[in-house]
Amino acid sequence: MSADSTNRRQSLSLFSAVNLVVASMIGAGVYTTSGFTLGDLQSPYRVIAAWAVGGLIAICGAISYGALASRFTASGGEYLFLSRAVHPAAGYVAGFVSILSGFTGATAFAATAFESYVPDLELWATWPVGTIASLVVIAAALMHGVYARLGTPIQDLLVTGKFVLLVIFLCIAFASFPSQWRGLEPTGPVGAFSWPMFAVSLMWISLSYSGFNAAVYVASEARQPSVNVPRALWIGTIVVTVLYLLLNTVFVFAPSFDEVSGKKEIAVIAARSIGGPSFESLIRSVLLVSLATSISAMMMSGPRVMAKMADDGVLPVWFRFESETPSAAIALQAVLAIAAIQLASLQQLLSYLGFTLSVSAALTVASLFLLRYRGDQVKVPFYPWPPLVFVAATLMIAAIACYQRPVECIAGLLTLASGLGFYVLRNRGR
Repeated sequence: MSADSTNRRQSLSLFSAVNLVVASMIGAGVYTTSGFTLGDLQSPYRVIAAWAVGGLIAICGAISYGALASRFTASGGEYLFLSRAVHPAAGYVAGFVSILSGFTGATAFAATAFESYVPDLELWATWPVGTIASLVVIAAALMHGVYARLGTPIQDLLVTGKFVLLVIFLCIAFASFPSQWRGLEPTGPVGAFSWPMFAVSLMWISLSYSGFNAAVYVASEARQPSVNVPRALWIGTIVVTVLYLLLNTVFVFAPSFDEVSGKKEIAVIAARSIGGPSFESLIRSVLLVSLATSISAMMMSGPRVMAKMADDGVLPVWFRFESETPSAAIALQAVLAIAAIQLASLQQLLSYLGFTLSVSAALTVASLFLLRYRGDQVKVPFYPWPPLVFVAATLMIAAIACYQRPVECIAGLLTLASGLGFYVLRNRGR
């Protein structure tokens, strides 16, 4: 790649990088997860506590990923970090997981949720399930693969609009406090606290926070990547954590417990309980914009991992950048996401993604300890606490959740094993 091409592509501002983090984080999870966690934890206070713990873990992860991003300033995310810090095999497996789970599976999850929130109209009443979700994926692929110059400005505009709508929603919701918040009323005895169920809830919640590392996938296109990428990670993560705590306070306390416990449409139910059909329409609009930007962000980030792997020779050369965009990689991610839309339910995707991505992120952050042990003085703020808290908490949650949800966790372990198997076969082929 020429120097001119590199300089031309290094145009992503700090604002756009923060927007990418925010867009990647605020997707389907925050609007659906708390209904499931409320059903498991049986207390809205425990749900908010779980979101707070998840936010703390994510902030530790953002600090740790920021340290890795300042040390390795190219795009590629987990693939790049583990390839350089540990071993090419570890990087290959991480890249494999990122492609299948981090972006393909997460895109399918967001698109499936998008379809579930689209208003029922006669126009698509007879369309097969998954059609709308697939069309949204195709639109995002075209935006970033064909009209690359428009992709980032449109993304920034949509994320800004989404943030404004969410602030409006929160202002209206808290203006009705406490008179219209039925969840504040006691509902009877609360069951005993269960650490395993709390861990499962944190695993689901971790998916909503998983986009905290989004900027590392486009580091090569960022201005001053060693400075702006770490800043984008922790700024975006802190903003989203505060927003999540406020949103979920509304979701679990505004409606009554019985209305939302175990329900995936918790955000819509909460809005309806506060302001009726008109307020429900507002939150549906917010949801659709949020999910669209999340799909767009993953369609922008994921193919960069494939492009980096192609640059290193571990994927075919046609996945590399073609001028300003990795078109073939974007097309492949779109095809895989559409296939995943047809194969799994929302809750199955939630559990599978939460476990698989947690393990991959924990192994990536753990590479900081190896780098420091080898004498590489990579700068980690407050070392060793952020990486230690992130790795210990993430692996503990994953282990407990695996016991509670074995099928989805086995699928996650098979994904990791498949990546290693493909790496071995590839080397034997050579």
